[in-house]
Amino acid sequence: MKVTRGGELERGTISHTIYIGMRPRKERQIITGSSRTPRSSDRRGEPYFELRRLLLKVKVAVAMAGQSRKWMILVATIWIQAFTGTNFDFSEYSSALKSVLNISQVQLNYLATASDMGKVFGWSSGLALMYFPLWAVMFMSAFMGLIGYGLQWLVIENIITLPYFLVFILCLLSGCSICWFNTVCFVLCIKNFPINRPLALSLTVSFNGLSAALYTLAANSINPSSHSLYLLLNALVPLLTSIAALIPILRQPALDPLPPEAVHRDSFIFLILNISAIFTGIYLLLFGSSASDATTARFYFAGALFLLIFPLCIPGITYARDWFQRTIHSSLHREGSSFILVHDDDLELHKELLTQQNSSITKGDSYGLLGDNGVMYGGQKAKDSDGCCEKVINPDRLAMLGEEHPASVVVRRFDFWLYYVAYFCGGTIGLVYSNNLGQIAQSLGLSSDTSTLVTLYSSFSFFGRLLSAAPDYVRTKFYFARTGWLSIALLPTPIAFFILASSGTSLALQLGTALIGLSSGFIFAAAVSITAELFGPNSVSVNHNMIITNIPVGSLLYGLLAALVYDFNAHLVRGDLTSDTVVCMGRHCYFWTFVCWGCISVVGLASSLLLFLRTKHAYDNFERNRISTQSILA
Repeated sequence: MKVTRGGELERGTISHTIYIGMRPRKERQIITGSSRTPRSSDRRGEPYFELRRLLLKVKVAVAMAGQSRKWMILVATIWIQAFTGTNFDFSEYSSALKSVLNISQVQLNYLATASDMGKVFGWSSGLALMYFPLWAVMFMSAFMGLIGYGLQWLVIENIITLPYFLVFILCLLSGCSICWFNTVCFVLCIKNFPINRPLALSLTVSFNGLSAALYTLAANSINPSSHSLYLLLNALVPLLTSIAALIPILRQPALDPLPPEAVHRDSFIFLILNISAIFTGIYLLLFGSSASDATTARFYFAGALFLLIFPLCIPGITYARDWFQRTIHSSLHREGSSFILVHDDDLELHKELLTQQNSSITKGDSYGLLGDNGVMYGGQKAKDSDGCCEKVINPDRLAMLGEEHPASVVVRRFDFWLYYVAYFCGGTIGLVYSNNLGQIAQSLGLSSDTSTLVTLYSSFSFFGRLLSAAPDYVRTKFYFARTGWLSIALLPTPIAFFILASSGTSLALQLGTALIGLSSGFIFAAAVSITAELFGPNSVSVNHNMIITNIPVGSLLYGLLAALVYDFNAHLVRGDLTSDTVVCMGRHCYFWTFVCWGCISVVGLASSLLLFLRTKHAYDNFERNRISTQSILA
């Protein structure tokens, strides 16, 4: 039996199936041929082959159904994230809560800190997942929010009266529910998208930044003049969202390895989802707080709900994947145009190529590199320099990206504390700023613009979270370490605070709010991927919860600083008692706060730059290994 150069069978040969394995991957094909009439024995085998074809069709149908359920889970995760970022609308009702409880600005700051302090107990959600199914943990989160926000709504409506300490506990319970919801979403993304994990996480976490804009639209569509309505929505909407997401979560598909064609198809679907998400963010930015009456707000809110439901068409795209691959994806595909994803067979070859190299590297003198599917790559450690800067950069710097670090080892690493300080002095300040937006606007005489500012912060936080996926999109054109992107993301924060300190105009306030939202949103979304790369993907649930303990600490310290400056200047304003509540009016209420926050964010920027310099060699070496592997495989 012979095969011609064109891949066809010579005449006279028996019917057979030949796999041309020496061609490049994209040109491999199954070639069949026959030059004579099949024998009767061949005809007797036809029922067997018909049965095999039928079984193959059934397997394909089952696999396609599983793929569609995977995307429905992603959409359900988007819904959960979009309606559970309830801490971002605190400034909408904080002034009313302060008035009802008759408390000072310092005491109000403690309530905001309690909401953020729920992240300290983030480990409890992982413990709950060890003993309860995922859907049960999700409903536990919903009922914690129902109790925490529901009782606060009863307090602010003067239906019941609770002491300050119990209100503090309710805020703590509400913040804990948010952290539990986030854990549920992280587990869903990691379990159902093991290869596209960074893309799934950045996309879903991005919608958490839209929560404030969505709740503003919902409140305006019901009663624009009610501030307590936000607490009622915070209590009920996450529970309703959990009910809507229950069926997709219960019907999770089996985790099967993806072929290369499916990986490329998934990258195209993620591109569609990100384009849809950008359009959703622009829509909420334009119409989130511009409604002049309840009727218009209802119309805009219905449009926002439609944009959240629209991704449900993705399962249909999955069922029609052959048509998309043949007509659209093939026309858009260019070599290196999709996300960098390493196939399983490529990894096996890569492991063989590196086995000999890794065996010659002494212990402690190597670093591994984490691919998009969690596989380690090896390389040789860069030689130390004798320069002054190298003495800071080289000692005890991270040896391997993706190496698993237990908690006891993580806290002894200098890179961990650089990352901790960068987060503490960057993203956390942005969160504390959003908690104080209500009082900041009130002090500048812009109380009517509070909803607009909250929507502005929410929308730009959403765009910042979406931008956290930029390293995965532009990787083939422009490769840059993810820690370097973190440094770039921190840059707008000090600029924004110095703008706010230099001017008290409405334009300066809106510009500063947008920059801070953009910066903090990027950091919040990129943090999970950075933690997985620096300290190991399997330990990310513990290590990331250690990182975000800086949020309640920062919320307490930064908020206390702002509250002390606010209360100190309140007595300088005549007639500063409104409803038995001390109010400060003027730029001086937050001037020194903005100056201090700006200087602190510069420290965070410097820490992120040092972290980038200490980890840059590992990222660069991974990229060189990836390119060399692709060249060999080509």
